[in-house]
Amino acid sequence: MLSIAQAARAVLLTADPRAKVKAARAAARHWRAGRLAWRFDVAMPDRPARGDRPPLLPPSRMPKRGKAGSPATRIAMLHALAHIEYVAIDLAFDLVGRFGSANPRAFSDDWMKVASEEAMHFAILDRRLRALGAAYGDLPAHDGLWEAATVTAHDPLARLAIVPMVLEARGLDVTPATVARFEAAGDVASARLLDRIYRDEIGHVAAGVRWFESLCAAQRLVPALHWQALVETYFRGVIKGPFNGSARDAAGLTKEFYEAVAVDGHGQQKRSASSREGQFPKTANS
Repeated sequence: MLSIAQAARAVLLTADPRAKVKAARAAARHWRAGRLAWRFDVAMPDRPARGDRPPLLPPSRMPKRGKAGSPATRIAMLHALAHIEYVAIDLAFDLVGRFGSANPRAFSDDWMKVASEEAMHFAILDRRLRALGAAYGDLPAHDGLWEAATVTAHDPLARLAIVPMVLEARGLDVTPATVARFEAAGDVASARLLDRIYRDEIGHVAAGVRWFESLCAAQRLVPALHWQALVETYFRGVIKGPFNGSARDAAGLTKEFYEAVAVDGHGQQKRSASSREGQFPKTANS
């Protein structure tokens, strides 16, 4: 019987976006049906496979978006979100394949479900881009999300702290305003799609918080304090508002975690900032 680790590795080594979605959905379906062994017999790759499109640029070289609400700007926003979901498929499978062996089976259950939903999110964004006369890969994208995976590859607590509890939580903060911009532009179809994804992402952040707190309890760590220490160590950026308090609370990511390290109304952090926003985590040795 194929192992869950083998299935996760196969998804990570699939570069073509549509083939990755197919492989991800099949892996999640086989896991739910009991057709994958809970066995961790292969290592995860350092990096997932990537094709020639989209071209990957440093965040500082990403082109500026045009006029708010224009067709080109809406396509650019949808393309950026599609790329986030594409990488999120790999992030979820890497979490299972890299850290599943040290955690209860329920850990794999949760992150296989997340992986399946990320694949669905990419598929519907890709379909929406095509309806607008574009396609995923038409525009450049940046690789910052996988940089976050690279520097936390040694520690499940660091991975959970940075990926779902910082980067995905930021998505909860900004998505309602993004939905409103699409609605204002008359693009109701895209707005509804983004709202659907937003509701799923609350559950993804909640899974991150739940497992972070569980692992902290096992090690007798105070979750909020340990999260703050990990953010200071691995996130080269700032935690800044405005925060979507209702969505964060629904996910269990309460102010106890982020308020002490967030920037204040004058742009100053209550604790030391590592660097400016837009940069991603420090290397493990920095």
